[in-house]
Amino acid sequence: MNGRGFFIAQAVRGPVMMITIGVLFAMHQAGVLSFSRTWPLILIVLGIMKLIERMVAPRVIYNQPPYPQAPYGQPPYPPPPPPPGGPRQ
Repeated sequence: MNGRGFFIAQAVRGPVMMITIGVLFAMHQAGVLSFSRTWPLILIVLGIMKLIERMVAPRVIYNQPPYPQAPYGQPPYPPPPPPPGGPRQ
């Protein structure tokens, strides 16, 4: 899956949590359930959102070198420039 799903999952985490908390407070105000008894739902929703983010996260390959390797016999990077004013003797 491409990386867009990861960014979408991160973008909707806040609104989903706000909706969840709002529904819980509305249920508390309506007298259906006490907020003190429904707080585990917040943890469950947060855990589900993190799980979705992990599932759609782009895969990282760690066994690749951090920069392209030079052919054998050549240094992996260019030599440093000579000091200004010429070499010292």
